[in-house]
Amino acid sequence: MILYLIPIISAFIGWFTNWIAIKMLFHPKEPKRVLGITFHGIFPKRQKQFAIKLGALVANELLHFDEIAARLKDTEKLKELNPVIEEHLDKFLRVRLAEKMPMISMFIGEKTIGQLKEGMMEEIEQLLPELINRYADSLGRQIDIERIVTEKVTNFSSDKMEQILMAIMSKEFRFVEILGGVLGFIIGIIQVLLTLI
Repeated sequence: MILYLIPIISAFIGWFTNWIAIKMLFHPKEPKRVLGITFHGIFPKRQKQFAIKLGALVANELLHFDEIAARLKDTEKLKELNPVIEEHLDKFLRVRLAEKMPMISMFIGEKTIGQLKEGMMEEIEQLLPELINRYADSLGRQIDIERIVTEKVTNFSSDKMEQILMAIMSKEFRFVEILGGVLGFIIGIIQVLLTLI
């Protein structure tokens, strides 16, 4: 009878060892010495190296500032700003100008407002791409995506890191635990068969 418990015990051992291994990815968060052996969770221990690698990966493979700058500089996208600029100019010429320079605004009629707005819009349409280009180039020199990602990940608490990784990989971790149980059960059956033969 005890012989037939071997697959169940083996399944439990397989599941338990995988469960412990997954827990040891994150725990203990601080190094602990037990019987002269230091235990430290893999992710807490390697968080700095993980942050450096992730920062390099994001900056080199996933998110280039050049791509962001190209979208900022896209003239077709900039044209989408025209209605907002035109509305602002219209408000300026009709309301703000009267507040700032009441004498000048008395001599400006609808036709003049229309001409001023048209002329200003032409200038802005020519100036805006140049301004955006300069701004994007300046921003590109100031923003270091690799450094930003590395610092953010390095400064995550161990709990936050565990929460993020568990949210992403909880199904995979669960599968590894179950797989350990299944393999343990199969090994237990093989042991019983070998014993009986």
